[in-house]
Amino acid sequence: MTDHPANTLKKPFFMAIAGNIGVGKTTLTTKVSQRFHLRAYFERVINNPYLTDFYRDMDRWSFNLQVYFLSQRFIDQKAISESPVPCVQDRSIYEDAEIFAYILHKQGHMSDRDYRNYQDLFAVMTDYLRKPDLVLYLKASTWTLITHIRKRGREFEKSITVDYLHELNGAYERWIDRISKQTAVLTINADEFDFEKHPEQIHAVYDQLMPFMK
Repeated sequence: MTDHPANTLKKPFFMAIAGNIGVGKTTLTTKVSQRFHLRAYFERVINNPYLTDFYRDMDRWSFNLQVYFLSQRFIDQKAISESPVPCVQDRSIYEDAEIFAYILHKQGHMSDRDYRNYQDLFAVMTDYLRKPDLVLYLKASTWTLITHIRKRGREFEKSITVDYLHELNGAYERWIDRISKQTAVLTINADEFDFEKHPEQIHAVYDQLMPFMK
């Protein structure tokens, strides 16, 4: 994740909200964008043309799905890079490669050939993008994630397994540990918050974000 010289000039604040499936990124992105007046960019999930097929047959559709996410997030992050106003993004483009494509390849759902192709494409695309000023990492136990996923009841997510979420969590921990040496990271333990039952808890998150907003 390198910056070109032109990107070293002061630009509007850019925050990415990172985290596993079902952790609450979209809810937090909405609340944070409203509280701090940030332009929000949301992950394309509901109208994704590949997700249903992917969860039915990961071997067949993993590469297609990851390329779709990569292209859509590149479009959003390019807009963020050019934005005259501060922005917040619901999941960053880096998670696609560092977490999801990595685990799909590790589990044998993506072939070596497709994975190398994907990595090459990812490297070329991200070379043109600015990295976030802050990564807000929503961390949660596998049990919390599966509870959230079952509660929201999306049909295409019913086949998500505990083992898959556990592997993703491990990949997130390794990625966050690595990037925290070069990028500001704020970790929020999502096991300790329930914004639906206790909306007042969001203020504790706002308080932790305040120093980064100045």
